[in-house]
Amino acid sequence: MVQKAKILLVDDRPENLLALEAILSALDQTLVRASSGEEALKALLTDDFAVILLDVQMPGMDGFETAAHIKRRERTRDIPIIFLTAINHGPHHTFRGYAAGAVDYISKPFDPWVLRAKVSVFVELYMKNCQLREQAALLRLQLEGGGKGAVGGKESAGLLAELSARLAAVEEQAEALSKQLDDDSADAAAVATAAHLERKLTGLRRALDALEPGAGPAGSSVPAQN
Repeated sequence: MVQKAKILLVDDRPENLLALEAILSALDQTLVRASSGEEALKALLTDDFAVILLDVQMPGMDGFETAAHIKRRERTRDIPIIFLTAINHGPHHTFRGYAAGAVDYISKPFDPWVLRAKVSVFVELYMKNCQLREQAALLRLQLEGGGKGAVGGKESAGLLAELSARLAAVEEQAEALSKQLDDDSADAAAVATAAHLERKLTGLRRALDALEPGAGPAGSSVPAQN
């Protein structure tokens, strides 16, 4: 069973964090608070997050600086960042947010339904990637076991059938998510992430098909999961 995704909420005002928790609680994921940029960076050292909601105006390290640090770290550079701001200085200010690595830029007061919908897209993408990594790990074990002759015929066939069924479920969910993104004219970053996920699923399916009886020698590697 895939664990709940973690969502990082970064704001120096407790009332804003409380409001975000109230809006996002319906997603039934794990919400993690950070009251400063420094506290957010510490949380990112140990935990993986599906998406970061980052306030721009904070004392000390502001949202732009925090985002720059996040994007410089290899571990965290691909985590989507949604900037939240109470002010709007026009296109230049918005451009600075995107230049800092944000996938979206929302001015307060924002529509709770819109914010929840945007966050849910990135949570779904994160969960699909987690499932994909799990399938890749199982496939890698099957490849290694087959090469060493450690798995018998019936056991191997059963494992392949289970892997194929689980992968099919992920493929179906990913296809539905891609259609939803197309229908909703979603953010370009979300669409690109979904397309990347589909490409990885295609590579994993090909590797799995190569292990089926009569398919010929299996490949020696599993598609990269970056």
